[in-house]
Amino acid sequence: MTDSGNAVVLLSGGLDSATTAAVAQRDGFRVHALSVDYGQRHAVELDSARRVAADLALARHVVVRVDLRAVGGSALTDDIAVPKNEDPTAGGIPVTYVPARNTLLLSLALGFAEVVDAFDIFIGVNALDYSGYPDCRPEFIRAFEKLANVATKAGTTGGAFTIHAPLIDLSKAEILRLGSGLGVDYASTTSCYDPDPGGRACGECDSCQLRLRGFAEAGLKDPVAYARR
Repeated sequence: MTDSGNAVVLLSGGLDSATTAAVAQRDGFRVHALSVDYGQRHAVELDSARRVAADLALARHVVVRVDLRAVGGSALTDDIAVPKNEDPTAGGIPVTYVPARNTLLLSLALGFAEVVDAFDIFIGVNALDYSGYPDCRPEFIRAFEKLANVATKAGTTGGAFTIHAPLIDLSKAEILRLGSGLGVDYASTTSCYDPDPGGRACGECDSCQLRLRGFAEAGLKDPVAYARR
């Protein structure tokens, strides 16, 4: 931990990022949370991020807008249907992959970290129980950490950034057990890629299926509302 005790956590409003924020707090950090409104169709997650930040009484929570709809190329930012009722672990990179999203998000978090005097950045990526995104892999995290330390004023004047991915080797069930033990209120989170107008999770997209499977394997009840289960 740095002398300042500050850390930046990327907070999407999903269960992984909420758990990650709780882990950072457990580890003694003062958490400055960053959420990004990138034009995602599941923008209800930003309301969830605000609820999570309030639940955990984080030191600070900011929302940055970077509209990726102009770039497109993903079912989350373009006029492409979100796949439903498919096997989320079947392999390949799905159309819900947003090109270079985690590279962009971590870059924003890195800039924010310089401003708030933090050398520790947390992201809730997961390499075991995920939808095949290349920017959730350990190789990506290691590469970005190396980049952070040569691309910034702080990193080239005596500081050393660490990118923490505390959930990277955990299954969804293990993440849920961890977060439950840390007091995370999963009723405040959302995971759905295609919620209905009322904000209810579809229950059929990859993210919903992974979430529901995780709760079932953890022996826990998912407290959020679903249009279908």
